[in-house]
Amino acid sequence: MPYDRENIRGGFFRAMLTRSPTPLKILTDEELRQSIAETLRRRPPPSGNSPGDDLWIFGYGSLIWRPVFEVAERRPGMIRGFRRRFCLSTPIGRGTPERPGLMLGLDHGGACRGVALKVGGADPMEELELLWSREMIGGAYVPRWVRVKLDDGARADAIGFAINRRHPHFVAPLGEAETAARIAGACGELGTCAEYLERTIDGLAACGIRDPYLDGIWRRVGAPARAGEGR
Repeated sequence: MPYDRENIRGGFFRAMLTRSPTPLKILTDEELRQSIAETLRRRPPPSGNSPGDDLWIFGYGSLIWRPVFEVAERRPGMIRGFRRRFCLSTPIGRGTPERPGLMLGLDHGGACRGVALKVGGADPMEELELLWSREMIGGAYVPRWVRVKLDDGARADAIGFAINRRHPHFVAPLGEAETAARIAGACGELGTCAEYLERTIDGLAACGIRDPYLDGIWRRVGAPARAGEGR
C-alpha cells in the first residue's frame, strides 16, 4: 500500500506500527505537535551565509525520492558528525517478524552527503505535521538541527532525523555482507528493502551523489534486473 499524503493523514503509519511484534511507544497527535514545537524552538540563529529564513529538511534516504511533504526546492550538500547507515530493524513495512529488514538512519560519526529540501506549501506547519506523522510517530528517530554545507557554497540549517539509539529496533553496526543479506531477503506491505536501497541510490545519483557504502551493499544484494548496469 503506498504511503501518500492522504494515507498518512488517515493514520496509515499509526495503524501499521500497532501491528509491530515489538511493543512500541506510539506518539499521539498532540505529542507530535509538541515535538515539532520543541524542535522549532531549538532552531539555531541564522548564519551570515544562509539562504534566507526558509525551513529545510535534510534528506538522506527515502525523503529524497518520496518526501510526502511539499518540496519547494532541492539543494545537494553535506553534513558532518553523522553518517548514513542501515541501523533500524523493520519487522513491519519492509520486513516481517520472521525476516525483518533494515532501514537507514543518521548515526553518529563521519559525514553524509544528501539533499536539503525546502519546505513548501501554503502552510509549512501542516507540512511538518505530515512529515512528523511519517518519521516520528514510532519514536525511532530524533529530530536534530544539522548544518548543511550546500554544494554552491552556502550553508543551511536543516532538520535531520537521527537514529534513536535507545529504540528497541536500533541495530548496532553490521558488516556489509550481513547488511546485504538482511536487505535481500526482506519484504513487507511497503515493498522490499532491495527496492528501498535501489531507489535511494537512484535518488542520490539524480542529485550527483554517490555513496560507496550503499553501492557496496547493492553489489552484494545482486538485483538481477540491474546486474548489467555497472552498479
